[in-house]
Amino acid sequence: MAATANRDANRELRDRLAQVHERYTRLRSDLDDLQRRLDAIRISAVSPDGLVRVTVGPRGELIDVRLGRRATRNMDNEYVSRTIVATVHSASQRAAERVQALMADYLPPDSGALRYLRDHNFGSLLGRSDEIVQDVAGRHE
Repeated sequence: MAATANRDANRELRDRLAQVHERYTRLRSDLDDLQRRLDAIRISAVSPDGLVRVTVGPRGELIDVRLGRRATRNMDNEYVSRTIVATVHSASQRAAERVQALMADYLPPDSGALRYLRDHNFGSLLGRSDEIVQDVAGRHE
């Protein structure tokens, strides 16, 4: 029974390795195209009242701001400022989602890099490494 379990575990490991290798091979061959597609991301958002239109790039960086005439005439500056910030935030969130969707085609769903794109927590990048180090340390105690 142990031999069967080992064969099953080895088969699962080989299948997982084949999947990872396939994703890596595709990523390497598509890297230039992927970089162009990521760099080309432009997301525009309009505030609910139509006063503000913004465009952001793939990292959520502000590329363009357009204010409607009403926003520049006798409008409360604080209101316009808050509207700009909220609209940029909305567009940035959509840009992050677009980047995640593009990268999801190339990275395993449980990868630290993909988790980092979702949660912006550096711990996500190190999660698997931390597990391995803790496992190894536990074996040496």
